[in-house]
Parts: sequence; C-alpha cells; structure tokens
Amino acid sequence: MNPLPRISPALLLAMLLAGCSSLIGGPKETPKLYAPQINIQPDPAWPQVAWSLATSHGTSMPMLEGPGIVVSPTPGELQVYRAALWARTPGEMVEDSVLRTLEASGRIAAVARQSSGMDADYRLLLEIREFRADDVAGAQPAARLEINAKLLHMNDQTIVGNRSFQLAQPAATAEVASVVTAFGLALDALAPQIAGWALATGQAHEQATHKSSPRR
Repeated sequence: MNPLPRISPALLLAMLLAGCSSLIGGPKETPKLYAPQINIQPDPAWPQVAWSLATSHGTSMPMLEGPGIVVSPTPGELQVYRAALWARTPGEMVEDSVLRTLEASGRIAAVARQSSGMDADYRLLLEIREFRADDVAGAQPAARLEINAKLLHMNDQTIVGNRSFQLAQPAATAEVASVVTAFGLALDALAPQIAGWALATGQAHEQATHKSSPRR
C-alpha cells in the first residue's frame, strides 16, 4: 500500500485515465475498483413525516470529485493510493447511503434525488468536506469523514437546519481493502445520523410553522 507522490487534481485525473501509471515512468497497473458495503440501519424511533425531501451532494475539494482514494500520510498532505479507485465518487456514496436509509425507514412521504425532478418540500444539501484515509507512520490507519448537511425549505428558500457530522473509523490493517471496509463502517454510522437529523429538523420546522400560522 504505497501512496503516490503529491499531485495536482488535473494531473491526478490524467494519471487515472492513463491506467494509474507511475509518476516516474514505472509500468502501468490495472486499477482495482472498490465499493464499500453499506448496511442500512433506520431507527424506528424517528418521527413519521408527511412532507417530501430531495437530496443532493457537492464538494469544494476537486480531489473528492474523482475516483481516486485519497490518503493523508502526514497532516496537511494529500495523495491517492496507487492502482485503487472508487467505483463511485465519495459524494455519490454519501448521498446514496443517506437516501437508502430514508427510503428503508418508511418514515417519510417521499424521498428522491434532486436530479429526479421531484417537486419536494425540502432539500437536503450534503457537502463532502473530508473523505480520506489517515495513514500516518506508526499510527493505526483510519477512514475520516466530515459531512456538512443543510436542510432547505423549498417554499421560502430558507435554511432551517445546518449541522456537520464527523467520524474517524479505525481500519484493522494498512491494506487498501481494510481501509475501504473502514469507509463502509463510517458510512454505516453517519448515514442514519444524517437521515434522523433531517427528519427531526424538518418535522420541527413543520410544527413550528403550523403553530405560528393564524387560525381562520
């Protein structure tokens, strides 16, 4: 498990398209695709809601928009694992895990991706701020995730909730497959936290709105 030297996002993309060849002219390696296994864990204690929700994702980090598995061998330094790619981008994995958790819960009237075109009452905006492996020499590797969630009320375009979710999930070994498993466990933990928060926050806003509305 040898990280590549530090590279720019543009060079990273060129390398990935070229088959993950070495920066110093080494032989090309056939990349392995990794897709963390996600276990859907809805909470029966979540509120039942009558409104609809659309999900979307984004990131301000170009490295997280591609398939490279980002690793930090020292604080402040980002690289990617050699010949190892995500089958889907981090944003797609996060959004899918939250969406599937909400669907499986049976607690919401309707939920779909924003790209579906559904006319939703709320939109859940998921910003991927961290999705990397920490692999510092002498320390146990870990998958580190930070997801910022904003709940937008579509009718008046106001943000009714804003919260960041963070988790560092230790990996059993320094092998890439073990680190990928840690990412899956981290998603298993964060997805229900985000889904439950979205349901509770949206429902609290609905109840507050109804209470403040004048009776006729």
